[in-house]
Amino acid sequence: MEKIAVLSDIHSNIFALKAVVNDAKAKGVTTFVNLGDILYGPIAPRETYDYLLELEAVTISGNQDRQIYEATQDEIDSNPTMKFILGSLGEPPLEWMKQLPFDAQITPDIYACHGTPDDDLVYLLEDIHTGGPAVRADSEIIRLLNGVSSPIVLCGHTHIPRCVELSTGQLIINPGSVGLQAYTDEEPLVHSMQNHSSRASYVTLQQSADNRWAIEFHKVGYDVDQAVYAAKQRGREDWVHYLSTGRCVPA
Repeated sequence: MEKIAVLSDIHSNIFALKAVVNDAKAKGVTTFVNLGDILYGPIAPRETYDYLLELEAVTISGNQDRQIYEATQDEIDSNPTMKFILGSLGEPPLEWMKQLPFDAQITPDIYACHGTPDDDLVYLLEDIHTGGPAVRADSEIIRLLNGVSSPIVLCGHTHIPRCVELSTGQLIINPGSVGLQAYTDEEPLVHSMQNHSSRASYVTLQQSADNRWAIEFHKVGYDVDQAVYAAKQRGREDWVHYLSTGRCVPA
């Protein structure tokens, strides 16, 4: 039966991406699904784009893909990382990102979005009002699904690997992040996500002859030092800490 690898939140980390793809292929994966937030980051945006074109993954857009091509001049001028990304990418990757779908029905059983089916900025599984992630109530997740009834729903955005079973019988799967194992964000309020490991994360799905789905989470080691060096070259000491430790920078 077909074996699917689900990747998300690569964030320009070509070194982690190559390690994950090699690991997945060694496990017999034939189909790759990419849940977005692909090229934003201080590591290797253009190299990541070129590699993904060869991989031919089924790809949807993430919020930070959209934010790259929607960036205003003021946003670019005030964000050295965005300036680096746009200078690295050139026009073809921007056009590619613009045509990526918001969501996708991967198979009759599998639906994919980046955040929620309605909003790429909202976490489907996590409530962050305490400053860290807590799994939402069953009813709240169902509300955010807004009628999506596929047995398996894939989402990304939080960078936290999870498999949550709902009262509807649906499985909501977040594969975690390929390229960035911790971050702190100020929107919609200050909160931190961390996996406490530098290892790249992804998940594999395979349906058996009796239509049951085998779901396996994977943590893959890679040459973190190369990613750290690239982030350091861009002056992103916060990313240096995130990448090397999988933890947020202490307050």
